[in-house]
Amino acid sequence: MAEAGLAPTMDAFGNLFGLPPGSEPCLLLGSHSDSQPEGGWLDGAYGVIAGLEVARATREAGGPPIAVVSFQDEEGRFNPLGGSRVWAGVLSPEEADRATDIAGMTLAEAREALTTFDISEPVPASRFRAFVEMHIEQGPMLDDAGESIAVVENIVGIRGERYRLTGEQNHAGTTPMHLRRDAFQGLAEFAVRLNERLAPVVTPRTVWTIGHATLHPSAASIVPGRAEFTMQWRDAETARLDQMTGIIRETAEAVARERGFGLERWAYAEIPPRLCDARLVEGLAGAAEAVAPGRWRRMTSGALHDAANLVPLMPTAMLFVPSIGGISHSFAEDTSRSDLVLGAHVLACASATI
Repeated sequence: MAEAGLAPTMDAFGNLFGLPPGSEPCLLLGSHSDSQPEGGWLDGAYGVIAGLEVARATREAGGPPIAVVSFQDEEGRFNPLGGSRVWAGVLSPEEADRATDIAGMTLAEAREALTTFDISEPVPASRFRAFVEMHIEQGPMLDDAGESIAVVENIVGIRGERYRLTGEQNHAGTTPMHLRRDAFQGLAEFAVRLNERLAPVVTPRTVWTIGHATLHPSAASIVPGRAEFTMQWRDAETARLDQMTGIIRETAEAVARERGFGLERWAYAEIPPRLCDARLVEGLAGAAEAVAPGRWRRMTSGALHDAANLVPLMPTAMLFVPSIGGISHSFAEDTSRSDLVLGAHVLACASATI
């Protein structure tokens, strides 16, 4: 950022801004730079680097000032979209600090490692007049259609909860099947029932995932007495998310009641669906048609992004480039060089006019 003529500024939650000279509100570009376990090389990082290149080239050409941001904890080691949620005022610093990762470390403990850097007060949102996030699609639509750009019109909402089913730990060889209170069997039954109960209310674009599960004591010869797991669901409609919330909780309660299990639940995410700014969307669409005529589309983002938290603060929109094979959150994640370059050209074209 410094080499591009921007002043690097990091806040206490690791959000790194590169600010141009002057104090007038400017366009903000960027994304995030953290990754998932075994994540790919483009998720988030592409938007930061593309934004940085556009800011550098625009400054050298004498264009309008552009700032760049790299948000932290977008991938949710502690809090989904954690860095941008705190910066946007959606999540208080105190609440964020209490969150733990799967190993039990709190964010407050992890932040102590930031002593290498000079920490500044958060950059105020009033410093920026709009935000555009460039990102890989992380899905198959563009790649399947042979298209190179998507202009995002809206971003799905996300709900997330952690569950604990408590049965009875016992000997795996001597405990008859009909007497077992096997926590894993309860988790398996919950997953099957949930698919059946959600089927009548969801759309083809609705998704739900049990992405992390642990058994206690996790030994081959012990009937597990406890199962802990995450439950996450996404949709573009708040009413449907609410309906799914009720079904998920009712299903867990029914399984626990019928099997004689204890049940505990903690919410960890509730981010509403967001509409992108209509004027920015049209500006991005014009740039896409100018740079890649006939090779772009409008679409909904099925993945969650930092842009969702900035929508209430300033005009916000997004651009996508294709993900080869629709693969992301994997080492196999990739995008062709030509599409990466084309995406940066569209972003530069749009940044000159919006």
